[in-house]
Amino acid sequence: MIEDIKKDAEQRMQKSIESFRSELSKIRTGRAHTSLLDHVTVDYYGTETPLSQVASIAVADARMLTVTPWEKQLVPVIEKAIMTSDLGLNPSSAGTVIRVPMPALTEERRRDLVKVVRHEGENARVAIRNIRRDANNDLKALLKEKEISEDDEHKGQDAIQKLTDKYVAEVDQMLEVKEKELMEI
Repeated sequence: MIEDIKKDAEQRMQKSIESFRSELSKIRTGRAHTSLLDHVTVDYYGTETPLSQVASIAVADARMLTVTPWEKQLVPVIEKAIMTSDLGLNPSSAGTVIRVPMPALTEERRRDLVKVVRHEGENARVAIRNIRRDANNDLKALLKEKEISEDDEHKGQDAIQKLTDKYVAEVDQMLEVKEKELMEI
């Protein structure tokens, strides 16, 4: 019983970490990387389709992405989708290839992005703590139903707390790395 609660809590905490990691990957650091365009969708014959399914995305250099659509008539559609996304990018097409330059980040923009990253980190920590609370409530319910002893409940809570500390430390470490990445010029 206690092992099941601990396993469930650990799986949920791992999902929170993965969610936080994907949120961090969306925040750009001035360097070009293909995951930047992951959430951009294109109107492909009336269906909203992820950009990666209608074109190949490559890193040309540190500050340039190239998008090569598989169908020539998609060039203006993809260009418009990138322009209207929340990324603030200005693509330009040269024949069938769309070039997406990454503008340099200003100091002020870097500080704003650090604030956004810290906010996301706090959200991840809160999610992990909520999972801890749920697991501890499950343990209390088992104790109330007399399915486990008080000692078992305390051991379970200690194990859940160790898991929580481990995952919160992982969030802090990921935050530190992302902040350094954002502030380097």
